[in-house]
Amino acid sequence: MQDFDGQNITVDVNTLEGNIELLIARLIECRKENDLLRSELASLQNILRSCKLPGSVGTSLLDAGATSGGQFTYAEQMQLKHKLVMILQKIEMELRNNQTL
Repeated sequence: MQDFDGQNITVDVNTLEGNIELLIARLIECRKENDLLRSELASLQNILRSCKLPGSVGTSLLDAGATSGGQFTYAEQMQLKHKLVMILQKIEMELRNNQTL
């Protein structure tokens, strides 16, 4: 009977080791994905920061959009910029929430 218990313990330990290896591999993949998302977030933040407010020197991405199609009013430009900021904040919150897990 002791041999049977020993075999059970060995099987349980092997199963546990296999699960730990899978968990570590998954953690490594999650970290890689997290780094990629951080990079994308930083890129989006840089793009947003490069958008200049109307009346500032130089052209902005919002102004470029206005010349390629319809005209954006000042209020529409501000609304668009506000929406972009909200999107970036939501992405950043999601990244922080996932980081604590």
